[in-house]
Formats: sequence, C-alpha cells, structure tokens
Amino acid sequence: MHLDVFARNESEVRYYCRKLPGLLRSANGAIVRDSDGLEFIDFLSACGSLNYGHNHPRLKAAAIEYLAGDGILAGLDFHTEAKLGFVTELREIILEPRGLNYKMQFPGPTGANCVEAAIKLARKATGRFSIAAFTNAFHGVSAGALAATASSFARRAMEPLLNDVVRLPFEGYCDAGIDDLNRFEVMATDPSGGIVPIAAFLVETVQGEGGLNVASVEWLRALSKMARRLGALLIVDDIQAGCGRTGSFFSFERAGIEPDIVCMAKSISGSGLPMSLLLMKPEHDVWDPGEHNGTFRGNALAFITAAAALQFWKEGLMTDVSGIGKILSDWCARMAGEFPKAIKSKGLGMMQGLEFFDPRTAALAAEYSLRHRVMIECCGPRDEVLKVMAPLNIERSLFEEGLARLSAAVREAVVMAEIRLIASQGNQAPLDPYDHGSDAVTRAELAHRVA
Repeated sequence: MHLDVFARNESEVRYYCRKLPGLLRSANGAIVRDSDGLEFIDFLSACGSLNYGHNHPRLKAAAIEYLAGDGILAGLDFHTEAKLGFVTELREIILEPRGLNYKMQFPGPTGANCVEAAIKLARKATGRFSIAAFTNAFHGVSAGALAATASSFARRAMEPLLNDVVRLPFEGYCDAGIDDLNRFEVMATDPSGGIVPIAAFLVETVQGEGGLNVASVEWLRALSKMARRLGALLIVDDIQAGCGRTGSFFSFERAGIEPDIVCMAKSISGSGLPMSLLLMKPEHDVWDPGEHNGTFRGNALAFITAAAALQFWKEGLMTDVSGIGKILSDWCARMAGEFPKAIKSKGLGMMQGLEFFDPRTAALAAEYSLRHRVMIECCGPRDEVLKVMAPLNIERSLFEEGLARLSAAVREAVVMAEIRLIASQGNQAPLDPYDHGSDAVTRAELAHRVA
C-alpha cells in the first residue's frame, strides 16, 4: 500500500527506495527495522552521515534534553549557547591537539552548500576564478559544486552552466601520478600553456562516490606544494571521508598537510541532523558580513549533537577505528583472493569495498546483499564498487556477521554471473546472464557451487 502512496505523490527522482522498497520504521546502532519486523545490518550509514550509528543513546539524550529545555532551534547566525558549546569543543578537542588554526563558518546545512562557499571564498581570496578538480570527483549537485563534480550523469541537466573548472587526473587514473601534477604546473606557468591562473585545487583524499580511489601520501603532499607555488588554495572535501571514516578525524592527517580550506558535513552533526562546516585559515577569511548566508545555518540542535559526538574523540572511544578497519581490510583481501578474476579490493579505513570487473555483477551483489538483510550501495563511475560504510563504532561481532552475510551475497553474485554466462554460451537459446527471471532455473546449481 505504501508503495502506491509514494509512487503517486513523490517525484521520480527518488533513488534509494527503489533498491529497498520496504517501509522503514526504526533504527539503533547498525540495525535498521522495517514495518514487517525485518532487521537489516546497515553498511550504508546514510551515505556516511551516521558514522556513530543510528540514535546513539548519548547523542539522543543530548538532543532530548535540549528540546525539553526549550532550546533555540533556528538561530540563523546569532550567538547561541548551542553554537558556543560546539565551537569551543571543536577547537579544544580536535583543532588544537592537531596544531590546526582554522576559523569556522556554518554555511547552509548541506555538503554541496559547503563546497559552494569554499569555491566562492577561494575565488574572492585569490581574485581568480578557475577551479582545478579531478576525475571521478563528487562534490554535490548545485551549480558550483556540480561544476567540480566529474560524473556525466550528475552533470547532464546543467552542463551548459558548469564553467570555470579545469579537470586533472586523480592519482591512479590511467596510471596518473606526481608526474602529471608536475606537467600541469609547467602548463600553468607557461604563457602559452593555455591554463588561466588557478584559484584553488578541490580534492577528496579518498573519493567516496567516485569509487573508493585513495590518494597516496606522496601525491597529496606534491599537490599541496604545487598549489602553494602556484598561489592557489588547497581545498579538501572531507564531507564523506572526514569525522574518522579513514581512521583519523580528518582524512588528510596521514599526509601531514594543512589545507587552506576544509569542507565538512554528513557526520559532523553526529546524529544525521543537517549541518555543514567550513574551516578556513584566518588569512583567507575575507567575507563581507552576510556575503554567504542561509536560513538554516544555525541548526542549533545539530550543534548540540555535534558537540556531544566530539566527546567520543576526547574520551578515546574512537581509537578502535583502525582495529575495525583492519577487519574490513582483511575481509576485502580475502574476497579478492577468492575471486581474483572478478573483483579487487579498494579503499581506506572504514570506507573500503570490492571493485567488480563487471559492473552488472556488482549490481547483483548489492541486490543479494539486501536478501541477506544487509543495506549497502555501489559507487564508482559505473557503480562497479560495492562500498562498505558501516558505523565506525559498530560492535565487532555484528560487523563480522554483516561481512559474513556480505560474503555469501558476493559469492552468489559471482557464481550466478558465471553460471548464466556459461548457459548463454551453450546450445540452448541465448540467456542474458543478468536476467533475474532465470533465478529458479539455476538456484539448485547455485547452492551447490556456493557450498
């Protein structure tokens, strides 16, 4: 019944509900329940917005206490106690121990708005307009952020308006490396190189939507130095890779670099509440009052849960991220070793997964994962990467159970694809290896092969 209601009333743009059409009711930790009582292990975490899981009791208690005390919810950019608490805690718990001196800006509540603010600020601070972005990048779907996004699918509706962006190969793209950065620098400094002065380089240290592509420490350092030599700013988009997802609070810490501007959103609120945060070196804070604003930039309830989430870092509760990330690394390596002709492992920390050489098999794996009650999605330019994005604080036993379920789904997908391919090459009528209508024919053989 609910499917008819949504189909009649909601736009065709809806996406995730087409993969999991059930009516979701409740969630806590890494478990999501639907109205039929089915439980799913969440390896999606709302696209990285729930690094601490659903309804963490401490975050929920902080929100309830604030609401019960009639705390201000919509505060624009007024000084509120909620904002004061977050600003103080972020500086004392995160920035100062890392030797980072950033001023904070709270743009509109989305990651895309944060990227828009970063691009505008870089252009104003440098007096330049061109932004250098990378292949397979994803920075959002509003005009400025979309101009820096590489996906042709995302760009197609606004292509004529997406200007002033130079595209560079991300490390590993067609074997691109530091030499390609050096070549670009020569072009940018050559009067006949055809490159207008660059305002900023906008980069994800780990490309989440782009396919879990990981930039090396050496490449990131070379990029940072090149930006400085060219008089350009370095903007790190840490919207998905930040807040501990790669093992440290900021994803760029492993490289020992200090970006000029950092974009954060998704898990910065700790609880899934809309919030974004722009960090900038003080010398780049050249805004005029009100020059970049937004009605919901003062989401005080998000400030409350964000400050509460920072306590996890203060108390050392996030020190196990590397340990649980090792479990994920080992699992990815095992699966890649089991099917070396079909998949390989990719990613870093708690944003890792499996790249399928045939994207259709990745789609099967994602579908079978739901049958095994694991919520997961694919990423990459062709959705060829099965991306594991479990909460960072997921219980080890539950994580291992989820990975076991995922193993079964991957095996079924790879074997099913192989069986159907063999069948399509036999004497019988041609069979589409990914035709879901043939499940009944191959189920017995599939069970035998997987066993």
